[in-house]
Amino acid sequence: MSKGPISQFIEHHYRHFNAAALVDAAKGYEAHLNEGGKMLISLAGAMSTAELGISLAEMIRQDKVAIISCTGANLEEDVMNLVAHSHYKRVPNYRDLTPQDEWDLLENHYNRVTDTCIPEEEAFRRLQAHLEKVWKDAEAKGERYFPHEFLYQVVNSGVLEQYYEIDPKDSWIVAAAEKNLPIVCPGWEDSTTGNIFASYCIKGELKVSTVKGGIDYMIYLTEWYRANSGGKGVGFFQIGGGIAGDFPICVVPMMYQDLEWHDVPFWSYFCQISDSTTSYGSYSGAVPNEKITWGKLDINTPKYIVESDATIVAPLIFSYILGL
Repeated sequence: MSKGPISQFIEHHYRHFNAAALVDAAKGYEAHLNEGGKMLISLAGAMSTAELGISLAEMIRQDKVAIISCTGANLEEDVMNLVAHSHYKRVPNYRDLTPQDEWDLLENHYNRVTDTCIPEEEAFRRLQAHLEKVWKDAEAKGERYFPHEFLYQVVNSGVLEQYYEIDPKDSWIVAAAEKNLPIVCPGWEDSTTGNIFASYCIKGELKVSTVKGGIDYMIYLTEWYRANSGGKGVGFFQIGGGIAGDFPICVVPMMYQDLEWHDVPFWSYFCQISDSTTSYGSYSGAVPNEKITWGKLDINTPKYIVESDATIVAPLIFSYILGL
């Protein structure tokens, strides 16, 4: 397939340093897929609020990603942008805000993520009523689901369509829900919807067990990896650091060391976009070779690290893979 203008620009201009690493990582990702491999993408930070869905949704539709690991914030914030986009407030001069300015934003029900303020009433509360219904319906039937499965139920039901404020093709959750894409969402409890669910449990309106948690997700990921790691294997494309990356990558050594299954393939591609500093003892900033010592990557696993801003790098890599 011939490449489009974005890919041609990247190949012509991005020849050295982090730019060259970006090209190498994109070509490695493409080669991995072409050889029959599958790819996990992990989303840390505020990538949904950064509207990564514009490029990630198409990656999902074109089967360029087989499973996603994301924080609870990224799981919910893509849908919040979908239903309340016009109510978001951008603050380009966020570095100049005083504590009083920040307090005023809170008083006006805005929660700030760098230069973007999420509208609490329109975003959180608009989604809350529909999540509450699927939570309570499941509990009444004695059923349990993962956080992403509950969100899929809401999205696929169509009840949110009345609120859509962006083209749904730019929502990665809509694309994922349509395909029933596997998702693991470790640490969902610290998200806004996780906090809301906890509040219902504290009030005695719901049981903790109704929403499956982290151990359930690890078991689910173990089963998925066993079923999908044959042939070329599964690659790991990590955006940022944190639990979204740490949780899924350790499923391999867990199976090998703790379950003593010695036929478990290593992750067969690895790329991380991060600007974390290795010398602080940061796992997020650790060079890929460190993962060899933990039984996550093989000596010969293709390894890439792009030390840059993921909001700039990820859409470019995705555009290259999509041939744009």
